[in-house]
Amino acid sequence: MNDACAPSLTTVSGSKAPKSFCSGDLIFEDNFDTFDLKKWRHENTMAKAFHWFVNDTENSYVKNGKLHLKPTLTADIYDEEFLRSGHVNINWRYCTAYFNNGCNKTGTPDKIINPVRSGGVDTWNSFAFKYGTIEVRAKLSAGDWLWPVLWMKPRKSKYGGWPRSGEIDFAEMRGNRNLSGGPSLVGNQRVGVATHFGISREVKNNWKQHFGFVRHHYPSYSEDFHKYKLVWTPEKLQFIIDDESIGTIHAGEGFYKAAGFDKTGFSNPWVNGTLMAPFDEEFYIVMELAVGGTSYFTDGFKNGNGKKPW
Repeated sequence: MNDACAPSLTTVSGSKAPKSFCSGDLIFEDNFDTFDLKKWRHENTMAKAFHWFVNDTENSYVKNGKLHLKPTLTADIYDEEFLRSGHVNINWRYCTAYFNNGCNKTGTPDKIINPVRSGGVDTWNSFAFKYGTIEVRAKLSAGDWLWPVLWMKPRKSKYGGWPRSGEIDFAEMRGNRNLSGGPSLVGNQRVGVATHFGISREVKNNWKQHFGFVRHHYPSYSEDFHKYKLVWTPEKLQFIIDDESIGTIHAGEGFYKAAGFDKTGFSNPWVNGTLMAPFDEEFYIVMELAVGGTSYFTDGFKNGNGKKPW
């Protein structure tokens, strides 16, 4: 580090993290000229929604300088009966999420094997950072019940399991072209950003908080590429789409108080952190194409003139 180098508040870790850098330096980049598997780990789990994240060139590949994440049907590889009676055991060395039988699942008539295979990649091994600016140029996937998401997860979860250690979503969208939630369209005409945090996964839903914003664009966010940016400092999280700031979340007196947890009787899990806690630890990058589920596609949604098929 030379005398002209301005020190940075950013911290980094991982096999692709630089050993030293100055404020304002570019410290991680991928233009997807190749699929660098030393940077990107494939997600491999059945833990969430209707998809089974797999390491398969049918579902994740690089072509013409672009990363493609693509869904396919599980039954196209096996058959329909496999969904109801088959068994999947993902080796623990490669399984990336264990909860909800994510690594080991047997299909039954009432609870089938995840019917869609899809792609997701992350930088869990290669790169995590705290404070800085991240920008991803992406064309989000169109298609009924698709759920493309760009997000960040805590590398070490020092405050405990989800949601205590937080989650940062800097772009997520429902892929449906004609999805309505009440009087408004909630499909690929709008994209959301959010932070998620809370006291406990098991406690009532109102203790699991998120602060977020929505930006509308017509005809859709899947028509072209857009720039999704997060500016993360010790005081705030600012979300920017196509160089337009759509919302800023300030630490204020801390998220424990901002979320009203101080009135619940539950102790503060971030008492030993900064005012930015749980967003004061290193997070890694995740890019996924999820499918279906009940959390992001709630029962009130209608696709065209029909309701959800599940």
